[in-house]
Amino acid sequence: MSTFLHITNGDVTTQILKNLKIEGEIITWREMLCEGKTTTDVGSEDFWKIRYDFLSSAYKVTKKTFIDFTLKEYRNLCKQNQDEIVLWFDHDLFCQVNLVAVVSWLKKYRKGRKITLVQTNISDQSQSRYGFSGISKDELTVLYNNRVTLSQDDIEYADYIWQLYCSDSPLRLETVHKFNPSSPFIYLTDAINAHLRRFPSLENGLNKIENTILHTVNTSNLKNENDLIRSLLTNQKVYGFGDVQYSNKIKELKTLFSSLNPVKLSESGIKVLHNQLNYYRELRSDFSYLGGAKKYSYLYVNATDKLLKL
Repeated sequence: MSTFLHITNGDVTTQILKNLKIEGEIITWREMLCEGKTTTDVGSEDFWKIRYDFLSSAYKVTKKTFIDFTLKEYRNLCKQNQDEIVLWFDHDLFCQVNLVAVVSWLKKYRKGRKITLVQTNISDQSQSRYGFSGISKDELTVLYNNRVTLSQDDIEYADYIWQLYCSDSPLRLETVHKFNPSSPFIYLTDAINAHLRRFPSLENGLNKIENTILHTVNTSNLKNENDLIRSLLTNQKVYGFGDVQYSNKIKELKTLFSSLNPVKLSESGIKVLHNQLNYYRELRSDFSYLGGAKKYSYLYVNATDKLLKL
């Protein structure tokens, strides 16, 4: 009889699998590698130090919380040695970055194990918006039964994407992910495209997410910050961010708001939104990373959909 290990994209999916009484052990991957600096050596002491430094600085995560919430679960993962490892990750950027990192870890530490992948179907409106949490037990069982087995080439490919994501230049990511149409990672291309749009635009110095926040404020009648965050969560298609991440983004853009109760843009915010003012210098930081690359060392050129190295 085969033994199973399920690695999930978060606590919600873990609880769903427990309710489903699915066979095997379950590990929750509690990280948000789509934000902050990352290095290729997933699970190493240096890797976790860099991650803690970022989470502590950006989200005020305490050492105790980091150890209890993330490190203990990772150490539990290290003890598992089942025949088949089943990965449960959604289509969005948040999950796809975590997915390639986990596959990279498995390539190194679980060589030869059967690795399978369960993915939602984003042509289904409910699955697109809510991921695994928007699926009935019967639908979830169908997805599980139709899981894809990753070949060695698939594992190598995911590991290569992770290496590029962690490199100090995102330029190779612009093309390499487009040359593997047979890949089972069917949502990776959209996720990487979304990642590249997180670098500041040439037009006004804000990235896609930051511009979306300003646009949402300018076109909506929002009573407070919670209203704004709800709107952003409802309408995001590919990022998979949570309320804490959007709250952090709003805080970074605070000088572009004249009020958060009700939510209104300042005069500068309106000018930035309409590309009449470039806010690159005001936002620029040498400590802001996307993967292995410094966020403000590259500009996204909307006219060509290309990155420009500064």
